[in-house]
Amino acid sequence: QVQLVGSGGGLVQAGGSLRLSCALSGGIFSNYEMGWFRQAPGNEREFVAYMSRSGSRTIYADSVKGRFIISRDNARKTAYLQMNSLNPEDTAVYYCAASRGTIASINRSYARNYDYWGQGTQVTVSS
Repeated sequence: QVQLVGSGGGLVQAGGSLRLSCALSGGIFSNYEMGWFRQAPGNEREFVAYMSRSGSRTIYADSVKGRFIISRDNARKTAYLQMNSLNPEDTAVYYCAASRGTIASINRSYARNYDYWGQGTQVTVSS
């Protein structure tokens, strides 16, 4: 049974950085496409970033492009989200997600296309 465990959230001042981690167990990590989503109070879950199995392809939401970096270490079975230049609008619960299948490029930002989800980790950015 595949499980994802996210970690690394916390409280940070505006302009600061955090790195989130997502460890996968119960499966072969390199077989999964990975994504990060976030959900702020009162808002729908929104796409943040995607990475292909090999790490050769990435996509980002416009709101985080140039500030966030998604990466993965297949040997450690872990995905990462490096978040820089954080601002209060980035405050949310962040979720990692994994897809066993290949997601068409136009569908990679949709949560319904991911099979497994982490429990979420809170990121709070103070002004």
